[in-house]
Order: sequence, then C-alpha cells, then structure tokens
Amino acid sequence: MSWSDVRPLRTKVRRPESLLSGVWLSLLAIILAGCQSGGRDERGVGGRGGSERGGSERGGGEAPATLVFGRGLDSVGLDPAHEVDGESFKVIESLFEGLVRYREGSTEIEPALATRWEMSADGLTWTFFLRQGVRFHDGTPLDAVAVIFSFARQMDRHPPHPFHQVGGNYPFWRAMGMDDVVADVVAADSLTVVFSLKKPSAPFLANLAMPFTSVVSPTAVAAAPEDFFKHPVGTGSFQFVEWVKDDHITLEGFAGYWGGKPTIDRLIFSSIPENSVRFLAFTQGDLDGMDGIVPDDVAALERDPRFTLLRQPGLNVAYVAMQCEKPPFDDVRVRRAVNHAVNREGIIHALYRGLGSVAAGPLPPTIWGFNSQLTPYPYDPARARELLAEAGHPNGFETTLWTMTGPRPYMPEPQKVAQAVQADLAQVGIRARIVSYEWGTYLDLVQHGKHDLCLLGWTGDNGDPDNFLYALLDRDVAAAYPSTNVAFYKGAELHALIMEAQRSLDHERRVACYVEAQEIARRDAPWCPLAHMTDVIAFQRRVRGFTMHPTGQLRFHGVTLAGEGS
Repeated sequence: MSWSDVRPLRTKVRRPESLLSGVWLSLLAIILAGCQSGGRDERGVGGRGGSERGGSERGGGEAPATLVFGRGLDSVGLDPAHEVDGESFKVIESLFEGLVRYREGSTEIEPALATRWEMSADGLTWTFFLRQGVRFHDGTPLDAVAVIFSFARQMDRHPPHPFHQVGGNYPFWRAMGMDDVVADVVAADSLTVVFSLKKPSAPFLANLAMPFTSVVSPTAVAAAPEDFFKHPVGTGSFQFVEWVKDDHITLEGFAGYWGGKPTIDRLIFSSIPENSVRFLAFTQGDLDGMDGIVPDDVAALERDPRFTLLRQPGLNVAYVAMQCEKPPFDDVRVRRAVNHAVNREGIIHALYRGLGSVAAGPLPPTIWGFNSQLTPYPYDPARARELLAEAGHPNGFETTLWTMTGPRPYMPEPQKVAQAVQADLAQVGIRARIVSYEWGTYLDLVQHGKHDLCLLGWTGDNGDPDNFLYALLDRDVAAAYPSTNVAFYKGAELHALIMEAQRSLDHERRVACYVEAQEIARRDAPWCPLAHMTDVIAFQRRVRGFTMHPTGQLRFHGVTLAGEGS
C-alpha cells in the first residue's frame, strides 16, 4: 500500500450566496476560531490514556475493554493525506472516514460520510450528499467546508490552498493521478459537495474509498498544521489518545460516532519488530491479535485451540525494483538478466513455505484484469550472464540491494529474502551489498530514487488494476519525487494503455488494456516480480467479529471481546 511535490486549488462555492458566502470565508472563520470552538482535545503524542491493558476504569470500577494488536513496524504518520505505508493506514482507518467506503469483506462501494451520490451522463460531474449530524472527534461538525478543505489542500493549483505546503507532500494524491482528473470541488449547499472532473475516470469512485481521501477536521489542522500527523482528528469510530514512537499507539472508542460507539473501549497498536518476540507475546496472552506471522508459526497457531487463525488470498505483490534512471539498470538487458538470475521458486519454497506463489507480473491473481497467460522469467543463470556480457558487463558489477527491516504483508522475512536474492545475483557476477534503514526513512529514500535495487511490495487499495499499474509503474508518477514508482520507469506504451483504461467506462476494454500492459511490463522488466503472499492474521479466541478485508484494512468497530458486550 499503502507515496510529491504539489500545490492546490482555490475552491469555489456555488450560488446562492445566502447558503455559503464562500468556502474560504467559512474556512477563514474556522481557522481563526478553531482552537476555541469545538473544544479540541490536545491529546498528542505522550498525552493522556496510557497503554497498559485494563488501565483506567469506567464508571463503577469496571476495567475498559482493551484490545492490543501487535505488528512488526510503527506508523510513519497519521495524516491520511500525507502517508503511503500500510502501517500508517492500519491506524488511520480507525480514525478517519471518506465519502464512501468498501463493504465488509469486498471492494464494492457503499455509503460512508456521504449517504448517496449521483454521476452525470457524461461522467464529468459527481454530486455527493453528506450524512447529517456527523461530528469530528474535536466536536466540530462535518459539512461541505470540511470535505472541500480535505481535498483542496492536496490539489496542485494556483493560487495554492493555505495549507497545501504544510505537513509534507501528498504522495497518494499524485500516485493516483488525481490532479489530472479533478478540476474543481465546490459546495452546492452545506451538506452537498460537487466534483467536476477533467475527463471521465473509471477508478474515481473506488479511489474515493481509499484512506488518502479521508475527511479531516479543518479546525484541528489549523490548530497544529505541522503536527497534525501526530494529533489526528477525524470522524472515525475511534479517536486518538497517544503515540509513543516505536512502541505503541493508543486509540479509544468515540462515544459520538454516528454509527454507534464501538464495544472496544481502548485499541492499542503495539510495535514489535522481531517476529519471534511478537509471536511469544501473542502466545503468552500479552497481545490479543497480531499480523506479520512468519510461515513457520502458522501451523503452531492452527493447532492451538486458544487462537483463531484467519487467512485469505492476498491482493498483493512483492518485487525487486530496479532504478531505471541509474546505470546499469537503464539497460533493459541488465534488467532482464536480473530476472533470469533470481530463483523465485526457491525463494517461495524456502521462505514463504505454503503462504506464497510466484509472481509473473505486477497484478495478483485475485484482481480482475490479471493476465493468466503471463509467465515469469525462467530461472536461467547462464542466460543472465549472456545478457550481462551483451550489455558490456562480462564480469558483472557491484551494486546495492535495499531492503526493509520488518515484516510486510507481502514479505514475511525481508532480510532473508534480500540474502537469497543477493546470493542468486552473485552467481552471475552481480555483487550486491545489502542496505537497510528504519521503515519511514527507507520509504523516503527509495521514493526519492536513492537505491540501485530495492525490495518492496504493494497491497491493493481499491480492487482496481489501476491502483497497481498507474501507482507503481506509470511515467506520470515517476516524474517527480517522492514517487510510488520506485523503479522510475517511464514506458510510453504502458502509459498510453493505462490512460486509455482510466478514460474508458467499458469494462471489457479496460481488461484488454490491462492484459496488454502486463505484457509490456514483463518485456521492459523494471521489476523482478517475486511473490504474491497469502494474508494471515491471528487473534485470541476471546476476540469475536473480526473480518479480513481484501485490501488488508483492519476494521475493529464491530469487534467484541468474549464476556465484554458479547
């Protein structure tokens, strides 16, 4: 999942002026009065709450229902517009909501902050009707002004939105090509928002269910612009309490949630990088749930009646990206040599052990548009050496191979995968030194193209192939830093097909475009695709009602704990 250098739009408000004299007049009033109206709770990093299980007490002395979830890495930030990594989104999804969302267990769209919507016949105008009575965690109301603020701050327009250059870049907005799609966002009245598009966009509605389009509190952003990423305020079913970096993030159930307060009073995300330590904490009962489960531990969890193990086919891909703007990887022969040098089957057998399948291209088999005729490059070290010699490297060359330090949904043990790739490359004369950084730093550096080779992956955000092919391989995304296209591949043919698929509302034509696009990606080889991994997550038996989602979202609103509201 879930990576710009952008500037935004002066948002306009439709007549009649009696409804709203102008979004920016309303917004200015919010900014000036925000810290005083709504009683914003300043519970930032290290604020009130505590992380201990059963810490503070509810009325009558009853300990709060607390769920502690263990994961391998900490979040990078908690502002949905600025983040791109899955660890950030795991928390963001409980704090924020968008106009629409995905149904439980699928990528079908259903209402969220908008109760309904309409699309014009030409596909260029989308009107959303907001849910009445919704409030942010700081007590301020959800209205058209807040929705427009949340979108306009991300847009590349002149003059820029007052908060556009605050808090960092808007990588997902750019990765999904939203500036090429959205012309304007206006308010028809206080609870009606109208999007004007530059062109029809088949993925538009699905994109609006992604975390980067979440609606944020303008008051909270205005109160602490540079620190909103660690003082998040949304409309979600949980609200922020505290963040102790590299240790835990604590949320609490939001009593004013429009969908009803969660049964869980306190939700804690505990960061434990070492797989064995996290597994031990779970089996000893210190964690109620965990992900990042290594294949060796799956069988033990399945056998133990104390635990519930859930699994599903993953909507993901793991890959080695080659920085196509850096020699020698600007030569397609070298990139193809890398593909022939890596023993994917061996890596899957040794390190995924029944939880992975070999990847032939960028799309997983679980998504529509997958090209079932595509085959991986065969493992052929002799052919790899031939290609290197043709490219002027008969004796190979030295390079760097970058890798993550903690588990990801598409790669349970990145360091071991990196060592396996390193060994395979060495057999054909490519001498790769392994480089590692802390997760947030790692993402920032590879998105700025500092690597030669890097291990990374992606979990689909919306069930649309565009979310893989455009976000990860399109030339528009590679045009500026930071980029989710970490191969910095700029193929013209691939770009043309992706653009055609985005504009077309004909599903079969879109499928045909994506099938051909995968063939081009294989031919040009900006990646060495590695694997698609099965999603696995475990809970103590007392945890009831959790449903896995194809995008990897963690939804805790409907979860109960045995003996506590069950």
